[in-house]
Amino acid sequence: MKSKKIVLLAGKGISTNIVFNSLNQNFAVVTAIVEEPENRKIFLKRRLKKLGFATVLGQVLFQILISKPLSVLSKKRHQEIISQLGLNVSEIPAEKMVTVKSVNSKTTLELLHEINPDLVIVNGTRIISKKVLSSINCKFINTHAGITPKYRGVHGTYWALVNNDLENSGVTVHFVDEGIDTGNIIYQSAVVPTEKDNFSTYPLLQLAEGLRILNRAIQDFLEDKLVVQKEKQLESLLWYHPTLWKYAYHRIFKGVK
Repeated sequence: MKSKKIVLLAGKGISTNIVFNSLNQNFAVVTAIVEEPENRKIFLKRRLKKLGFATVLGQVLFQILISKPLSVLSKKRHQEIISQLGLNVSEIPAEKMVTVKSVNSKTTLELLHEINPDLVIVNGTRIISKKVLSSINCKFINTHAGITPKYRGVHGTYWALVNNDLENSGVTVHFVDEGIDTGNIIYQSAVVPTEKDNFSTYPLLQLAEGLRILNRAIQDFLEDKLVVQKEKQLESLLWYHPTLWKYAYHRIFKGVK
C-alpha cells in the first residue's frame, strides 16, 4: 500500500519543533512548511481596529511586564514538563523544512500543489485562507489549546481557570475550516494544571496532551476510521490575551497564575 504523505504547516517556534518531532517519529512528515512571524506593526494595527486602544495597550503591557518575566522564572518547570512528558524540542532538520512568508502566500500554494499531501497538520499559524484550504484535495487538522467551542482563540486553560471551569480546561483536535477554531471536532481531552503551573506553562501541558490525541487522530486517518465527534452543547466564545489589569485582578482575587 502506498504510504500517506503528511505535511506540517506551522508557525516558527518550539511548539512546532515538538509537534514535528512527535509526528515524524510516529508517521514520517514529508515536509514542514514554516511561516515567518507576522509583521508586528501589521498585527498591532489589525488588533487595534478590532479591540480598541485601551485593550491592546493592556495586552502589550501584560506581555512586557508579566508574560516575558514569567517565562524566564518558569524555565525550570518548562524543562521538567519537557523531560517528564518526553517532548523533543530539537530543531527541524533543514532538509525537511521550507520557510515561507505566510501560510497564505503563493509559495505555500505552489508547495502544497507540488507535494500533493494526503493530510496537512496545522500548528500555530495565522488564519488559513479559504484559497489555501481549498487548493488541494485533503484534510487540514489542527490542535487547539482549548475546549471548543467555549474556549476558541488563545490560552484556553488560563481562561477556563479564570471562569472556575476546570472541566473545560483542555485541548481539541479538529478539522480546519475558514473560522477561528470552529472546525468539526475529532478528539478533546482534559488538562489539569498543578500548583507549580502558571500562564507560561499551561500551553506546554496542553501541547503534550494535544500530541497524544493528535497522534491518535492521524492513526485513525491512516486506518480510514476518522470520525467527527458530537460537539458539546456549549456557548461559542472567542478569547484573547489578558490585559495587565485583568491578569492582576484574576491573580489577586481568584488565585489564577
